[in-house]
Amino acid sequence: MQADESLGNNPISLDSTVPPELDPKLFSILIVDNDPAHARAMTESLERTGYRCTVATSGPEGKRMLEQNTYDVVITDLMMNDFDGMQVLALARQLLPDCQVVMVTGHATVTKAVEAMQLGAFNFLEKPITPNRLRAIAAKAVESVQLKQTNIELRRRLDEKFGFEGIVYAGPQVQSLIDRLKRIAPTDATVLITGESGTGKELIARAIHQNSPRKNKRLVALNVRAVSENLVESEMFGHVRGAYTDAVTDREGAFQYADGGTLFLDEVGDMPMSTQIKLLRVLEEHQITRVGDNKPIKVNVRLISATNRPLENMIEAGEFRNDLYYRLKVVTVHLPALRERRDDIIPLMDHFRKTFIKRHSHGSCNFSPAVTRKFYAYDWPGNIRQLRNFVETMVVLDTDGRLDLDDLPPELIEPGMDVSSEVLAGAKVEMGMTESTSGLQLPGELIGKTMDEIERWAIEETLKLTAGNREEAAKVLDIGARTLYRKLDKYRQD
Repeated sequence: MQADESLGNNPISLDSTVPPELDPKLFSILIVDNDPAHARAMTESLERTGYRCTVATSGPEGKRMLEQNTYDVVITDLMMNDFDGMQVLALARQLLPDCQVVMVTGHATVTKAVEAMQLGAFNFLEKPITPNRLRAIAAKAVESVQLKQTNIELRRRLDEKFGFEGIVYAGPQVQSLIDRLKRIAPTDATVLITGESGTGKELIARAIHQNSPRKNKRLVALNVRAVSENLVESEMFGHVRGAYTDAVTDREGAFQYADGGTLFLDEVGDMPMSTQIKLLRVLEEHQITRVGDNKPIKVNVRLISATNRPLENMIEAGEFRNDLYYRLKVVTVHLPALRERRDDIIPLMDHFRKTFIKRHSHGSCNFSPAVTRKFYAYDWPGNIRQLRNFVETMVVLDTDGRLDLDDLPPELIEPGMDVSSEVLAGAKVEMGMTESTSGLQLPGELIGKTMDEIERWAIEETLKLTAGNREEAAKVLDIGARTLYRKLDKYRQD
């Protein structure tokens, strides 16, 4: 094989082939060619652009390098003795699945190169190769590698956000729930999630999907209550043109759109009885029929449903089908109300505080101990959603870097409560002022006790408030974590 004389003799600028957001120095290229002159010419052309190139002058040498090193792009001659380009392609696909392989071929073997692309090669270069063509193909291959890496990073972030690791909790109730979810997620079982409004049912559905074999397919969420009753069937199963007055085109429904993935039906208890019958048939036959059509369409969908209504009572009242209920609840997950998992209130407060500081580009701000006590004692009828909204409101309206009682939403301000006095009283407590200097009332058993004894009581009670979380207790007490650890060590020695 003769080297193309045009290679390396026609320099071009970096900007003409490589997108400005990609740095060629970050990408490594392996060139496999049993013609040393041709390999050297390709290497010089690519190195002039900035790529890091390694050369193998035989198929076996290329095999050895693939087994020992990592490359982003492999450019290999198709026709080589001992270990040809097709074998290089197969090995690269096996050892470096995110790598892109470009085949170099003569005119007589273009058909073979096309076959290689069908087996996973990124592209092919036909001889004679010009520098512009070589660099353009290399740039496209690098872009593809970068896109793969970006998608992997996005998937990792998605796993962190919607995986079980993204669920914020401190108490044993949610830990037990997560242990149950970890057993459910890898299966294809239909799941019914129950719990009050605002307890995080959609978050749990996403966590199940994200930890299932269907994670690379769609998760489609449909809130049944948010759809007009006469359109629920169309939203779920789709319709054909002319099915009703406003149906001017064919439309896929949620089941068809989620094919291969997961469908999350929220507020399933609000589904009309006529639609319940059709949903039951879909679950039994794994096929849908669009509104206005007679042709069944096969679908492969995992169904997760959720409700805040007592479906058992609805069955007795004739409002929900008994047979559908048992198809939906192959596995049941119940989410406790926030008032039933108070140990999680403080971690959730801190999580949402950090989230909204970042989202609204707000300066640093922290909750006062008085606010923490208010949040802990509140019953949270709107559950986690309500807590989240309260924290966002406080962060957005904060002006002094301190989320105190004067920043509370109206729902947490008790009738007749003098907010300014409460703020002042809280500040006095934080400064360690006693009854004799502030008029504040201490529990009867602490009257006459030493300051060390009062301090110990305050620390122990705060640890109860934070379910033993020392870092959170230190924040509530407004002391350093090391100071708290030192005092606890002293108490253990007493």
